[in-house]
Amino acid sequence: MTERIFSTTSSILPRVELPLTSQPKSKILAGNMTRLAAPPSPPPSPPPSPPLQLFLSSNSKHSASKRPHLEWVPLASHSSSSSRNPNASSDFNGAGLTAWDPASSRLYLWDPAVRRVHRLSVRVKDTDEDSEPSEQGSLEAAVPAEILVPSIKITHEVSQISLNADGSSLLLAGSNKLTLIYIFERTSTNDDTFICRAVPVANRILSGLRVVQVSWHPFSGAHLGIFTSDLVFRLFDLSSDLEKPEQEFYLQPVPAGRKDQIALSLCPVAFSYGARHLWDTFSIFFLFSDGSIYILCPVVPFGSLYNRKHVKEICDDTNSYGLESKDENTVKNSHLAIEWLESTFPDLLDELNENENRLSVCRARPFAPLDSSLSLQGPLCKITQTEESNNPTGQQAVGFLYISFNKDSILITSFTTGRITINALADEIHPSWHSDARPHLSLDSANSLKGVAMICDLVPESFRITKTPPLLNLAIVDLGLQNPSLIRLFSDPVLPERFYCVHYGGVDSVSLRFLPFSDAHMGPAGMKPPAVSQLLFIDRQLSGSKSLIGFVPIADPYGESHLIGIMSDYECVVIEMKGRKEAELGFVPAKLGFERELGFGREEEVISKEVLVGPKMTVLPSAGSLKNMDCESIEGRATIHHYVKIFRENYVEYAHKVYIELNQRAGHLKSAIEEQKKRINSAKKSLENFEEKNEDINERIDRAYVVHNDLEARLNKLKYLPLANKKPLSRAEKDFKSQIDRFTGVELGALHSAIEALNARMKRFNTNHVSMNRHAILSRRAHASEAQINLLKSSLEKLSIINQENSQKLKFIEQALTSQEK
Repeated sequence: MTERIFSTTSSILPRVELPLTSQPKSKILAGNMTRLAAPPSPPPSPPPSPPLQLFLSSNSKHSASKRPHLEWVPLASHSSSSSRNPNASSDFNGAGLTAWDPASSRLYLWDPAVRRVHRLSVRVKDTDEDSEPSEQGSLEAAVPAEILVPSIKITHEVSQISLNADGSSLLLAGSNKLTLIYIFERTSTNDDTFICRAVPVANRILSGLRVVQVSWHPFSGAHLGIFTSDLVFRLFDLSSDLEKPEQEFYLQPVPAGRKDQIALSLCPVAFSYGARHLWDTFSIFFLFSDGSIYILCPVVPFGSLYNRKHVKEICDDTNSYGLESKDENTVKNSHLAIEWLESTFPDLLDELNENENRLSVCRARPFAPLDSSLSLQGPLCKITQTEESNNPTGQQAVGFLYISFNKDSILITSFTTGRITINALADEIHPSWHSDARPHLSLDSANSLKGVAMICDLVPESFRITKTPPLLNLAIVDLGLQNPSLIRLFSDPVLPERFYCVHYGGVDSVSLRFLPFSDAHMGPAGMKPPAVSQLLFIDRQLSGSKSLIGFVPIADPYGESHLIGIMSDYECVVIEMKGRKEAELGFVPAKLGFERELGFGREEEVISKEVLVGPKMTVLPSAGSLKNMDCESIEGRATIHHYVKIFRENYVEYAHKVYIELNQRAGHLKSAIEEQKKRINSAKKSLENFEEKNEDINERIDRAYVVHNDLEARLNKLKYLPLANKKPLSRAEKDFKSQIDRFTGVELGALHSAIEALNARMKRFNTNHVSMNRHAILSRRAHASEAQINLLKSSLEKLSIINQENSQKLKFIEQALTSQEK
C-alpha cells in the first residue's frame, strides 16, 4: 500500500518506518515539503468488499448538492482549516473532536474556540488515469461549510464527539458531562447556520463521577454506553429516557476480601463492543489500568436489531458443540445460553419464520433471568507468559481496540510508554451467569420489563461454569516515544487487520501479517511480524504548540482509505492509503519519493533494499594532498589504483546489481502483462458471448412487445362491456344479498303460497257475502246482530292491511332482485 500525505503545514513530515524491536528511531529533519510519501505496508490477506461510503463527485446527490452556491475545494485548503486559534493548547487529548458520517459523506468538527460544530460535505475528486496525483489530495469539501449551533450553551469542555448509527444524533462528551444534539431538529435557520435542539444526558447520574468512555452501540442507533469511574457500565436508551439508564452493570473486577495495593490501584480505562463473530456479538470488553481485560457476556440493548442468520448460527453452534460436550458444566451453561437466546429472540422459535418472505433481522426482546446475574469473566490470561508479554511496572494502559477478521478476534492495548500489545483470543467466548446476586428489575404499568440492574462479580476459577478464553500474544510493537503519552487506536475501514496509533508525536500505522486462525494453513513459516509505518511526524520544536485535535479514517468507493487529521490551529492533514495492487508488486514508483520499509511483505520483493538505498558512499581524503603527487611515481600509482578499486566496489558492482535487478523486474512485469492479456482475452470472449446472446434477447423483447400490445388491445375492448364498470359489492351489500338469497330459496315461496291462499279465501268470502245478502234481502227472515257485523268489518280491515303489507314486501323484494341482476 502506498500512503500519500497532503498537508498545508511545513512542520508535519513523515518518518522512516519503525522497526518492530526496540531499536533507536531514525530522526527526520523538517523541511518545506507539501507532498510526501510513506513506505508501502503489504496486507496479510485479501480484504472484504469495502462499502461504498464516499460518493463520487459526478454522482453526488446529497443535500449538499441542493445548496445553490457551493464551491468544491481541496479539503486540505478548506476555509475551516485556516488558523484561527494560535493560542491553542499543545496537550494531546485523544484527537476525538471529529466524526464521520459514511451515509451522507459528511465530516463533523467541533470548534472549541466558538463552541460550534462545523459540518463539511466531502467527496472524491474525479481524476483521469493518466493524470498525476494532485498536490493537495483527491478529497474535496464544499464551501461554505454548514455550522450547527446547539440550542443550549455548552459550558463543559468537549473531548470527544461521536455520531450514532443512523447519523441523526451527535454526542458531545466531556469529563463529567454529556450533551446530545439532534441534527435534524432545528429551531431556526440562517443561510448555512442551523440552531439544533440540544439536551443534556445523564446529568444527575454523572454528577461527581468521571466519564471514562462513552460510545454508541453498533446495533442500535438509540442506545449509548457510558463507562464511569465508579466501575459501572450503563446502557441508556435515549429514545425513551435521557436520565435513567435502561441497563446497569456494577463491575467487581477485584475478588471479595482482596485489598492489596494492586487491587486498590485498579482503575477503568476503556471498553469496546464486540463484532459479528458468534458470542462476540453480545460481548463487551473492559480494559483496566494494569492492562487486564475482562469480558461481560451477553449484553443486548432492548429492541436492537441483529442479523437473523447470525443469531441462528450462534444457536446452532451452542446446540451442536455445547449440549454434546462430556463436561457437565459446559452442558449446563449451554442450556442457560439456549434459554437466553430463545427468550431474547422469540422469533427463532416461530414456525412462520421458515417462510421465504421472513425478515432478515430479528429484534431483541427485553429479558433478564430472575435468579441469576451476569458474571465478569477475567482477567484474560496469556497462554505463554514471557518477559516481553508481561506488563512491566511503571506502564499504564491508555488505549484499547477490538478487531474481528474472519475467525480471529484481536485485542490491542496501548500503554503510556508507546508500547502496543497485540493479542488474539485463543478460544471462543461463552456467556456466563452466577446465582449469588439476583438482578433488580424495573417493570412498567403493563408488567413489561423496562430496566435491569445487576452486580457482576468475579467468580473464582474453581466455581466457574465456563472457562475464560485465554489470550495468544501475537506481537509487541514499541513506538519508542520519548515522553509518556496518551495513545488512541483507530481501526481501518477497508482493511480490518490494519490499525492506526495516534499520539502527540503523530500517526503510526500497524498492519498485521499473520493471524492465528485465518492464516493457520501457512504454518510456522508464515508467522511474520507486523509492519509498522510512521505516517505522520510532528516535530515539537518546529511546530510549536501544534497537536492533533481530530483524526478520522474514512473509505472511498475505490477500496482505498483516507486519513483526515485536524491540527489545533485548524490546519488539515490528508493521508491517502492506496490499495493493495502496488503493494503486491513490491515496489513504489520513484517519483513518489518513497522511503524504505523495515519488514517483510507477503509478496517477495522485486527490487532488493540494497539497490533502493543506492551505492555506498565512501569518504575520500581531501584533494589538497594530491596536488604535489606525481602520477608516475609509485605512491601516485598506488593512490590511483586505490581510487579505481573504490570506484569498482561502489559503483561498478552497484551497476551490475541494478542490471540484474532490472532483468528480474522485466521478467516479473512480463508475467504481470501476460496475466493482464489473459484477463483481456477472457473479457473479449465474454463480450462476444454477450453479443451472441444479445440478438436472442432482442427477439424475445420484440415478441414481448407484440404480446403486450395484443393484451392492451383486448383490455381496451373489454372496457366497453356492460359489466366492465361494475363495482364490487361492499360488506353490507354482500350481507343483504345473502339475506335476499335466503328469502328467495325458502321464505319467499312460502310467502307466495300464503298470499295465494288468502286471495282464494278472500274470493270465497266475497262470493259468500254477496249470496248471503241476496238471501237476506229475498227472504227477510233472518236478521244479523250488530256485534256480528262489527266483527266482520274488523276482520275485513285486518285482511286488507295484511294484503297491502304483503304486496309492499313483494314489490320491495322484486326491486332488490332487479337491481341486483343489473
